[in-house]
Amino acid sequence: MNIIFVGRSHGESKTMVLNNAKLIVVLLAFAALLVGVAFTGFRFAMAPAKEGMSQEFSGKTIDYWQTLLAEQQQQIDELKQQSGEQVDALTLRMGSIQASLLRLDALGQRLTEVAKIGKGEFDFESAPALGGPESLGDSESYSLPDLQQSLARIENQIKDREQQLDVLDELFVSKKIQKDLFIAGRPIRKGWMSSRYGYRSDPFTGKRAWHAGVDFAGKDGSDIVAVASGVVTWSSDRYGYGNLIEINHGGGVTTRYGHCKELLVKVGEVVKKGQVVAQMGSTGRSTGPHVHFEVIKNSKSQNPERYINRASR
Repeated sequence: MNIIFVGRSHGESKTMVLNNAKLIVVLLAFAALLVGVAFTGFRFAMAPAKEGMSQEFSGKTIDYWQTLLAEQQQQIDELKQQSGEQVDALTLRMGSIQASLLRLDALGQRLTEVAKIGKGEFDFESAPALGGPESLGDSESYSLPDLQQSLARIENQIKDREQQLDVLDELFVSKKIQKDLFIAGRPIRKGWMSSRYGYRSDPFTGKRAWHAGVDFAGKDGSDIVAVASGVVTWSSDRYGYGNLIEINHGGGVTTRYGHCKELLVKVGEVVKKGQVVAQMGSTGRSTGPHVHFEVIKNSKSQNPERYINRASR
């Protein structure tokens, strides 16, 4: 095969003679050149597509993490809000408990003053005394108390105050019961003593006779009062007494109120000291409006004047 090369100058030409071997080499080189050009063009053509896919993947990843972070931030904000609300509620509760504790302390101090109890016996000003052996285990350092610890400390103080107040209440109840059951004073509000305890001249026969009580005269229908608290054991007519009220005060002590015009309490009723139990009259063996008052202890008659004239508790 002959290949003719024509030059630009002087119209000269050159002729190259190719045999079969040379022709094959040239064709192979030309084919390799075409393959190289095609591969290079393909890489250049695919490069923008790969870059677009990479950019698209990166954009989706960023969007996903941004969405996830936004959700987590929202959850954090909600937790902060809930925590703030709980703190506010605990703060209000602690304030209410502290106010209640102050009222309990004031009440306790007032009660101890009224009862005239020494300061060493009850203490409503200091925190409750605590103690105990030191633990041999690992000790931990305390941090600043939080609201829960403060509430627990206040609740312990309230329990201590409640225990002291319970003891005071028992003392007051005991004293009140003793005071209410303590027989003292007159069975009337208005009137005068018209007959004493002991022997006297019988108002009907004129003979010497035993008088087991004292008589208080007054206006018809005036009040008759219990000289102590107790339970009514008789509220009806009885021979010689007319309309009679009988009250059991415990400890084997009973009082009687005779010649009543009207009975105002019934059997089994609990009466208080100073309560009106009847109205003065002249029923039964009587010469005029008065109340026959007796005190009986362990089934034996007592001189009512001993109880009438003693100081009330």
